[in-house]
Amino acid sequence: MNHDLIEKVERWIADDPDETTATHAQQVLDDAKSGDEQAVAQLTAWFGDLLQFGTAGLRGPIAPGPSCMNRAVVMRAAQGLINYLLKNGGKRIVVGYDARHRSIDFALDTVELAAASGLEAILLPRTLPTPVLAFAVRYLKADAGVMVTASHNPPQDNGYKVYLGDGSQIVPPQDADIAAEIAAINSVKDLPRAESWELADEAVVEAYINSAAATFEMAGLPQVQAVYTPLHGVGYETLVATVKTAALAELSVVVEQSEPDPDFPTVAFPNPEEAGATDLLLELASRKNADIAIANDPDADRCAAAIKDGATWRLLRGDEVGVLLGWWSIKRNELLGRPKLSGVFAASIVSSTMLSKIATAHNLEYQGTLTGFKWIAKVPNLIFGYEEALGYCVDPQSVGDKDGISAAIRLLELTAWLKSESKTFPQLLDELATTYGLHMTDQLSVRMQDLAAIPAAVSRLRSTPPSTVGGLSVTQVVDLAKGWNDLPPTDGILLLLEGGQVIARPSGTEPKLKCYLEVQITTDDVLADRAKAQEILAAMKIDMAHALGV
Repeated sequence: MNHDLIEKVERWIADDPDETTATHAQQVLDDAKSGDEQAVAQLTAWFGDLLQFGTAGLRGPIAPGPSCMNRAVVMRAAQGLINYLLKNGGKRIVVGYDARHRSIDFALDTVELAAASGLEAILLPRTLPTPVLAFAVRYLKADAGVMVTASHNPPQDNGYKVYLGDGSQIVPPQDADIAAEIAAINSVKDLPRAESWELADEAVVEAYINSAAATFEMAGLPQVQAVYTPLHGVGYETLVATVKTAALAELSVVVEQSEPDPDFPTVAFPNPEEAGATDLLLELASRKNADIAIANDPDADRCAAAIKDGATWRLLRGDEVGVLLGWWSIKRNELLGRPKLSGVFAASIVSSTMLSKIATAHNLEYQGTLTGFKWIAKVPNLIFGYEEALGYCVDPQSVGDKDGISAAIRLLELTAWLKSESKTFPQLLDELATTYGLHMTDQLSVRMQDLAAIPAAVSRLRSTPPSTVGGLSVTQVVDLAKGWNDLPPTDGILLLLEGGQVIARPSGTEPKLKCYLEVQITTDDVLADRAKAQEILAAMKIDMAHALGV
């Protein structure tokens, strides 16, 4: 066994403030010293580089070592953030947490360190959705916020999202500045900790609920029959209370998934996008003959929706929901008799281009951003933003992040209006396709155990791009690592096609390689062109898998 690795592990154990992870690391180290190759491989994985802030802050498996989520890593991150705030005049920090394994421990470490360093440290009163924390940063006039969550990651993971005083997640150069402060911390075991800090009362939660409920403004609409699942996460109480406050819908909940459970026993992955995750929801929707079915991910910052399409229920793609909510923000403004909307629509570049067509048609500005809501939320004069991974911001003045609760309320409002017009979601989607062009999207997503294979696949595409994808000619190859359209550089390749586009990139939150595919058709026969687009998308998947070597 490598002597340097042994020393690294032993130093970590000596400084680990958590007896549980220290004991675990010592046991695996003892096995590795006795010749257990599996133990050596485990230590090598655990004791690589320190977790860095990615698309969604820190995120990784709960285990010992600098490459994982544990109290030592979190305390380094917390103290680094605290030192950054103190150097920049920060005085107040608010911390939230979900119901995942160790979330409360990581949250308590953060407020105890912050209070000991002289900051006013506020802990939210209980397990709550991420958008409540994002709201609380502004509501409590904090200089920073931390949310302990791994969002939709597997049960073994946890994470640590950092917000600054504007209520949105950190972006460069703040992330690098905070990372430098973290790197300067050599030891965590003896960091000073306070025994007292402030526990926020329920007023902040009530303020969020009232704010989210206020996104429903259309009076006189019929009651909606809706079904809902929080997927074993923390969305249930907040969503139900918000719907009740808005008096918008009669809500039936998937009982088996209503209570928080960090093991997520009824799903393989706690992500509404994953196959099988919403099976119980769709079964309930069918039994209840619902008008719409809604799912939040475990921290309720994402929102999925399913609709009845003919005789069956189907999940809407994130792009479909994004386009519907974007269009509805314009239509409802008109129905409410308000002055013409002004401001900016925004979406990440991996999302459908259809929102830009809607914005242009209604004389609104549009801005494409890098992947991650931290970029969308920073767009000046934002009035609506989304990304295809089920993230929507319908009320950017209140929450500077994606918000699965207020998005659900706005979806319920659209459902009620459609009901009042005796119109269905499929009919509305067809009308939008006819008006703005048919934009159909799909995704090739490959989960990889060998993380080095992900950038290798992107490099292969960069060096030898195809001339056609799905029968559509490649008109331009854009290396996003060099920047594009005033966007900062990011690892990825954009293929502009004659009638579509493809973006290939590593996931920022999971060990996946992702390809985002879009077909664009000007149509006056939506049914026929949808079938044509499906065939093209299927062929695009095959061609991109070949081009990437996966």
